[in-house]
Amino acid sequence: MRVVLAEDQFLLRDGLSRLLQAHEFEVVAAVDNAGDLLKALTSQQPDVAVVDIRLPPTFTDEGLQAALQARRDVQGQPVLLLSQYVEQLYARELLADGAGGVGYLLKDRVFNSDQFIDALRQVARGGTVMDPEVISKLLARSSENEPMTRLTPREREVLGLMAEGRSNAAVAGSLFITEKAVAKHINSIFAKLDLPPSGDDHRRVLAVLAYLNG
Repeated sequence: MRVVLAEDQFLLRDGLSRLLQAHEFEVVAAVDNAGDLLKALTSQQPDVAVVDIRLPPTFTDEGLQAALQARRDVQGQPVLLLSQYVEQLYARELLADGAGGVGYLLKDRVFNSDQFIDALRQVARGGTVMDPEVISKLLARSSENEPMTRLTPREREVLGLMAEGRSNAAVAGSLFITEKAVAKHINSIFAKLDLPPSGDDHRRVLAVLAYLNG
């Protein structure tokens, strides 16, 4: 799997490169600024990009803006954002196109390599993976909006875990219910969010996007 990596700190960039290579990813570009990131994304068209939101020269949102431009140029370019901060606006901008293949993780809440690699693979497959802290911030603004008010508290729990990138089995284990019960909740969520029949993976992404984008 081909990866473009954007991180301005040398030690972290080098460490991430080594981690990815150890898990059989091919790092086709490792850059430290937004200009080189955009060039790498448009020329290499990787399977997924790992992007620090704040890059030189202003360390505000250069990484995000480069990723968004790449997603406009190459529709559906999968992007996993890394940040030290929860920024509602940044998360919503990333989710706005509804295409899936997005992630937003907080650097200090990635506790092991398996967690990171699993999230990266899910994003590369078109999934949506959000840190629970990001979800909480987004929900603070979207909880009163339709169609979220149609969901029961349990359905919101299930959808929140789906937004973290959890499988049905993992959702069941977290909530101490059966996988069959999880499947019933998910079908109910699809119906209440007016998601027409299609591949379950596609509807899963759309449901998570609706949940996060409010």
